[in-house]
Amino acid sequence: MPMPSSDQPSAASLRERVSSLPPDERPVLLSGASFWTTAAAPAAGLRPLVLSDGPHGIRRPRSESEPGIGDALPATCFPAECLTACSWDPDLLARLGTATAKEAAAAHVDVVLGPGLNIKRTPLCGRNFEYFSEDPLLAGALGAAWIRALQSEGVAACPKHFAANNQEADRMRIDASVDERTLYEIYLRAFETVVRTAHPWTLMAAYNKVNGIHAAENAWLLETVLRGEWGFDGLVMSDWGAVTDRAAALDAGLDLEMPASGGLGLSELQAGLEAGTVNQEMVDSSAARLLQLADRTSSPAHSSADPDEHHRLAREAAAASMVLLKNEGGILPLSPGLRLAVVGELARTPRYQGAGSSQVTPTRVSVPLEVLSERTAAAVFAAGYRLDGTPDLELVAEAEAAAAAADAVLFFVGLPEDKESEGFDRPDLALPENQLALLRAVTSANPWTVVVLFNGGAVETGWVEQVPAVLEAWLPGQAGGEALADVLLGDVNPSGKLAETFPRRIEDTPAFGNYPGEAGTVRYGEGVLVGYRWYDARGIEPAFAFGHGLSYTAFDYSGLDLRLADTDTGPVLAVEATLTNTGSRAGAEVLQVYSGAPEGPAVRPPRELRAFRKVFLEPGASAPVALTVPLRELARYDPASHRWITDGGTYRIDVGSSSRDIRLSGSIHLPGTDGGTAAPLTLDSTIAEWLAHPLGRTLLGGGDPDNADPGMADALALMGSMPLRRLARFPGTPLTPDQLAGLEQALRGAGPAGGDSG
Repeated sequence: MPMPSSDQPSAASLRERVSSLPPDERPVLLSGASFWTTAAAPAAGLRPLVLSDGPHGIRRPRSESEPGIGDALPATCFPAECLTACSWDPDLLARLGTATAKEAAAAHVDVVLGPGLNIKRTPLCGRNFEYFSEDPLLAGALGAAWIRALQSEGVAACPKHFAANNQEADRMRIDASVDERTLYEIYLRAFETVVRTAHPWTLMAAYNKVNGIHAAENAWLLETVLRGEWGFDGLVMSDWGAVTDRAAALDAGLDLEMPASGGLGLSELQAGLEAGTVNQEMVDSSAARLLQLADRTSSPAHSSADPDEHHRLAREAAAASMVLLKNEGGILPLSPGLRLAVVGELARTPRYQGAGSSQVTPTRVSVPLEVLSERTAAAVFAAGYRLDGTPDLELVAEAEAAAAAADAVLFFVGLPEDKESEGFDRPDLALPENQLALLRAVTSANPWTVVVLFNGGAVETGWVEQVPAVLEAWLPGQAGGEALADVLLGDVNPSGKLAETFPRRIEDTPAFGNYPGEAGTVRYGEGVLVGYRWYDARGIEPAFAFGHGLSYTAFDYSGLDLRLADTDTGPVLAVEATLTNTGSRAGAEVLQVYSGAPEGPAVRPPRELRAFRKVFLEPGASAPVALTVPLRELARYDPASHRWITDGGTYRIDVGSSSRDIRLSGSIHLPGTDGGTAAPLTLDSTIAEWLAHPLGRTLLGGGDPDNADPGMADALALMGSMPLRRLARFPGTPLTPDQLAGLEQALRGAGPAGGDSG
């Protein structure tokens, strides 16, 4: 087993081992030795470390000097994150993390590059299949569960890509222009969660720039936030090829450049040492972190993995995560004895994983057509379309005939690999036109048609009215064929919930108009209104809401109870409700808790996810579900004071089956924290802000503005937006420079309740 943290070498002992190396050998350690390994230093007890892609399975290339895409050792291809996120089940993600660690150890891999924690800002991002969600709470909870399980087995996790890496378009150079509040509340939040709760041993800096500075060279990201505010104590590595200036990256806090750079990184470090832009202390600190990582991964808990057991887990995970989007007339699960037409080349040639660096060489692949043919009495197959998009009238005619002769049709549609991959974004939300044309023909021949979707990101669903049922299978991994049959035939009751919103059209999406950017910059103009937050705030009806997912049974919500409770870690909002399975099948439901904040000085989304739990119930059974939300989790980030503020006031609490399917609502008055809604005063605060602030009124000698005489009210309306500092410059002003200096001194003495002067 890996050493407990108390047994880890001290910082002093690590530095001592580094100092045993000649100074000119230490910078060599800070760049990769090959495409997938780090440099060794036997004199310091440092072995070469092996790194591997692995968000949904180990990808250990056969050659350490090549990217190895399409040429890796066999490993279990688990469902992609776009699917496992829909489980809303941290326990399931933990089991996947444990299995991944076992396979990593068996392949002599020290660091698994994952999970992907970037937020799904736009559904067009070609790499969305590697990311969990549009919501940072869900992404952080699932990512933390996977990381804790992986590292408990002695294998390091590497959450990525830090930060604001939300598109593939121009991904190496694009500058993400994001305001501070949006960064903290949306794009950094999942990373913060995993750093604070799961303590990853490594973390990957992204390709893109963040507010003008490359992420791998961004001291604010890597030092101020990651290490300073969050207490990260691990190693920071670059994404492969993300470094443009090795000395600048080291100065910003980047420990390891990957992959090997042909000596360029080393020469830049040496030049930096000679010029004084970096120093030996920086080099030694990063080398010590590399030694620490080697120690943490030196004794993995397992050295073998059971491929059969892991295939069964992949099957279970896929089936537990698939989302039943629609099921009119109870067509699913399919009744025994139906004459089935299985239509669509994707049933025979399934797309079960994403394309790019995460592409796993599976130990086996279960094909939906083969499994359905084995498990159903009569199934006729018609390819119907070509995956390259070329129209084929002969294939269409065959599919129409098969559909017309069947009791029901299983129609497989999706995005081929060349439409969705790492390295490029999708041009639109549409499915291939030849597939949609076939769907129109097949539903005319047989309206009793079930659509099965293979895709890594949300797609346009204007066709959904043509069919009674839709099952979203995403990219289900190597056991996808068996998992699909389990759900379609009723052996597994679907319980997946969407981890991202399905829009009706691209023009409705939050980033539309601010994506993909221009002149090298993409502006995050939607701010914190990402995903369902945007649709709720704008009153836009989505095709399928965040959190949506149907079941073969039904659930009733009752007995909402809200209260404020004190705990050892601070005050919490306690939420309790009763969940009842009112149907005839056992099944699982995800109870979701959302909050709506009181009106205040900042724009807040109408609804934000605050807690969730997946609950399994037998038919007729009920269970109380109790969840707690620390009040600090209700906070917003205030860029003026650079701190988190929980506004006091009345909060609306919604409990439901999705962000739009709210079953219970209540309200509760909660106290503010960290100064409540009052922003810190400065001399640049407006006159109205001074008079609205208790300390400001006292210092200015003002009374209650609500009871002011009409003349004062008119004056305040005219002058209230003027910063106090500027009032001192007007002719006839009652404020003198000495008085301003006195007010500034009083603010300093008041501390956080007053604020820093501007």
